[in-house]
Amino acid sequence: MLASPNFAKSQQPEENMDLSLTPEQEMLKTAVRRFVQQEYPKETLLQIASPTERTPEGPWQQLTQTGWLGILIPTQYGGEGGSFTDAGVLFEELGRGPVPGPHISSAVLAALTILEGGTEDQKKEWLPRMATGEVRMVAAITEADHGWQEGDVRLTAKVNGDGFSLNGKKAYVYDGESATHLLCAARSEESNDVGLVIIPADSSGIGTRILPGFAWNLSEIAIENVSADSTQVLGGKFAGGWDALERAEAKTIPVLCAYQVGGSQAIYELSVDYSRTRHQFGTPIGRFQRVQDQVINLLNALDAARWTAYEALWKLDIGRDAADSVHLAKAVGSEGYYEACNYAHEVHAGVGSMTEYGLTLHTTASRTLYHYLGDPKFHRRRLADALGL
Repeated sequence: MLASPNFAKSQQPEENMDLSLTPEQEMLKTAVRRFVQQEYPKETLLQIASPTERTPEGPWQQLTQTGWLGILIPTQYGGEGGSFTDAGVLFEELGRGPVPGPHISSAVLAALTILEGGTEDQKKEWLPRMATGEVRMVAAITEADHGWQEGDVRLTAKVNGDGFSLNGKKAYVYDGESATHLLCAARSEESNDVGLVIIPADSSGIGTRILPGFAWNLSEIAIENVSADSTQVLGGKFAGGWDALERAEAKTIPVLCAYQVGGSQAIYELSVDYSRTRHQFGTPIGRFQRVQDQVINLLNALDAARWTAYEALWKLDIGRDAADSVHLAKAVGSEGYYEACNYAHEVHAGVGSMTEYGLTLHTTASRTLYHYLGDPKFHRRRLADALGL
């Protein structure tokens, strides 16, 4: 078990944006990088990604023992009580892997949603176990049209005695296969409000199907006559549940973007190293203008993603309105990771498409995460709204 540094929130003057890391954050960065190299080498990541090989449980168990899953969970609920920039540093290093698992989906998105909209009893019941990884609560939000707006939710919750009966399907559920619980968006047939219901993933009436070709165990989940009572509804009522989710999403997005930055950084370093060691016509290919152009394009995508992500994290930490920066970060970060992979494949040519080389781990992740919490087009529209355009 690795020792967790003290995740004290750094105090930065609101008028001066300082994106430099504190000594504690530098220590965290070094510790996580060493952990990823040790527990998630390329061979392990390829084994996890393989549809035919058994996923090793050891690396994930080691990750849960570090305490890092609780980085954004307050100390009174068993977490580390870290800042958003702390979380960005952690997930940037995990993104270099790219390390899979229900870390963002459970320990960030679901945990923040419970903090935003849960009752005190719900916070005490769930957050400590989410911080340790005992509970892997995954948000099941999107349906067949992959929409991230309230109007896209069609799964119904019908009053049934003293509780509810849930019916419908969720699609593109991240980490659906590994979830112990689902934080399911449902529309009340009685009030038409969209709320969030916590249901065990092994409940009678739940069927999970893996969607092949995606990263992050993307799943389709069928929910048929699944029973729930009022204590399982976030906040005890459907009204206000979607608003709590949107507030949590706004805080999750910059952390996700930091993960995408880490992935872009890893493939940049991989591409530069390859351009120096691969020779053609007796010279390193990095001396060819076309290859240099692709590396520069990759670096530009990486830098844009990095600065927009960390500006959003900084604004969240100091309490400044971050809506515009959050939407910008997601649009730039998702496109940046996607395009960085494209440029990397141009540099590597055929070898980059070989599974055993490792680049395709990032290619698949960049395509899968492109739509998570809204694609760039969705966030450009939201950015225009935030700017009053």
